[in-house]
Amino acid sequence: MSTNLYITATEERSGKSAIVLGVMQMLLKSLDRVAFFRPIIHETEEGWEDPVINLVLEHFDLDIEYEDTFGLTLQEAQELVNSGQEPLLHDIILNKYNALKSEFDFVLCDGTDFRGKDIAFESNINTDIAANLGAPVLLISSGRKKETEELVRLTQLSIDALVEKGVDIMACIVNRAAANVQVDDFSRIRAKNKGNADTKLPVYVIPEHRELSNPTVADVKRWLGAHTLYGEEGMTTLVENYVVAAMQIGNYLDYITPGSMIITPGDRCDIILATIASRLSTTYPDISGIILTGNLLPSENVLRLLKGLSNTVPVPILTTEGHTYQTIEKVGELYGYIEPQDTRRIATAIGEFTKHVDVKELGRRVVSVRPTRVTPKMFEFALMEKAGRNLQRIVLPEGTCDRMLQAADILLRRGVANLVLLGNEEDVRMRAIGCGLDLKWVEIIDPSRSSLLNSFVDEYMELRKHKGVIEEVARDRMSDPTYFGTMMVHKGLADGMVSGAENTTAHTIRPAFEFVRTKPGISVVSSVFIMCLKDRVLVYGDCAVNPNPTAQQLAEIALSSAETARIFGVEPRVAMLSYSTGSSGKGEDVERIIEATSIAKGLIRERGLDLHLEGPLQYDAAIDPEVAATKMPNSDVAGKATVFIFPDLNTGNNTYKAVQRSANAVAIGPILQGLNKPVNDLSRGCTVDDIVNTVAITAIQAQAEKEVKK
Repeated sequence: MSTNLYITATEERSGKSAIVLGVMQMLLKSLDRVAFFRPIIHETEEGWEDPVINLVLEHFDLDIEYEDTFGLTLQEAQELVNSGQEPLLHDIILNKYNALKSEFDFVLCDGTDFRGKDIAFESNINTDIAANLGAPVLLISSGRKKETEELVRLTQLSIDALVEKGVDIMACIVNRAAANVQVDDFSRIRAKNKGNADTKLPVYVIPEHRELSNPTVADVKRWLGAHTLYGEEGMTTLVENYVVAAMQIGNYLDYITPGSMIITPGDRCDIILATIASRLSTTYPDISGIILTGNLLPSENVLRLLKGLSNTVPVPILTTEGHTYQTIEKVGELYGYIEPQDTRRIATAIGEFTKHVDVKELGRRVVSVRPTRVTPKMFEFALMEKAGRNLQRIVLPEGTCDRMLQAADILLRRGVANLVLLGNEEDVRMRAIGCGLDLKWVEIIDPSRSSLLNSFVDEYMELRKHKGVIEEVARDRMSDPTYFGTMMVHKGLADGMVSGAENTTAHTIRPAFEFVRTKPGISVVSSVFIMCLKDRVLVYGDCAVNPNPTAQQLAEIALSSAETARIFGVEPRVAMLSYSTGSSGKGEDVERIIEATSIAKGLIRERGLDLHLEGPLQYDAAIDPEVAATKMPNSDVAGKATVFIFPDLNTGNNTYKAVQRSANAVAIGPILQGLNKPVNDLSRGCTVDDIVNTVAITAIQAQAEKEVKK
């Protein structure tokens, strides 16, 4: 097994930080303790902190001090080499690296950014550092502004240079490639391994993605040190190009193209007002923003006019001290980074990585060991990857909920599922624009205007005719997004549904109870929470649906929970919980668990299942091997249970919340089980991350349902 990997690029602006995000996620899916290390950083001023280090530490919540994550600055490295002290440079880096290596299972190393003036120096120093660390290299070849033949040639030259220094190359990623560049173009790329045999090298091609390569208005503001006059809500808008407005209005307007950032002196009220008017006009493309130069502001009456329009025309207007020429020069040098708070770009970067890189193949080459511990991050990453392998169509009825829209944006960028949003299309799109989101790849359906409505009404009347439902009631219910979404699932027009960010639990699951109904052989719908503790993943059921389940229901809940656990990669060992272990206690509640255990074991035999189940067990005897050795020795479940079935809702709900808060566990759920098709409920206090996880879980449930039916 490798214990390190060195990522280096061929030149600047290669999009390396996006690759770092993808690789780090790949590693954390298999390993618990992964460190991040940059041997050399490009420090620009005192007090400055490396943005890539901050991005990785914050996004992946790594427990490492910033000062421990880098060796020295590029300027310090150059001074040591120029003074003949290169060995000291490598000593400094090795000492810092070894300190991390002693505490972590794996160290991901990130090379320089090639932002210095001496590209050859950075290329050589990256190669030498990788060799000294004994780290295999993942080479990032930049496809920016290159034709295919040139790109192939330069990639092979970079590989040859690494091989000459005795560095092993793990794989090559051609990033920011033109649309016509294909993986097959690199079929002749080869490298020599340590045995000096020519071998084909895995090459992956990631195309240029404008949302990763283009700066946002926020990037421009930060780069210029500018201030926001109006339009703070438009900071995530992408900048496509820069237009210097110095002409008369009649000539200037012809230069506006989609996404233009307009640069003009702050006293050019004519240009400013014409630009705002163009944003209001349907015959001109939307600009990204305006930069007012020279530390000048428009006149008071124009400022008042702009303030009144700021809610109608959400155009960011920035002010900067530099004059126009200085501003043009500086934006031309803009070097954008992905910020830790920029969830959209992070999701896009990771989504593009998993889409275009064979993560399984690369993972096998980098990490060849199965993890013995599973952390919350590892589990969440595994969820996203599994959901993305076979995209399912998930319907979200709460299409005008801001959190739902933000989650939809992340899910699409990560490639987790295909989505359908329900609601008035104009309202949904306006809310999305207000959140700075692009939903062009999302289908939006208005239930009350849909061509499906009449057939859904007829279907509902047929399904509920035993309840005497009339057409007026059926039409009213099918016009409701939750009922409409559930009917889409029932009819196979969607693979699953997630709701509850704004609706009550009852409103979310009632339609599913009415006509999706339970699987054959299952009489009760129940729920589980996936509890991601610091070093393991457990399954708790039922903590959300059934207040006082009977023995028969508990047995069915146990088997449903075991199946859910297996779907999500948790090997099920089921503990039927009680206040008594074995035959040590008496009472009606204990007898119910004894009966439930007996019924469950009978069902296991009847269905020919390979499943370990034990009960009654106290929680400590179920989870702690030492306690189990005393209370129930030689048990296949006691001391190593992974699925915990609580005797009632009161116990289950309180226990999961107690563990969640006191053990700082991540609780994912509730996940409904027992239904014919996956429908899941959210808490009205759910976060965007909760929605993302629940949609991924629903998609995986849908995958499993289809596998069973094959």
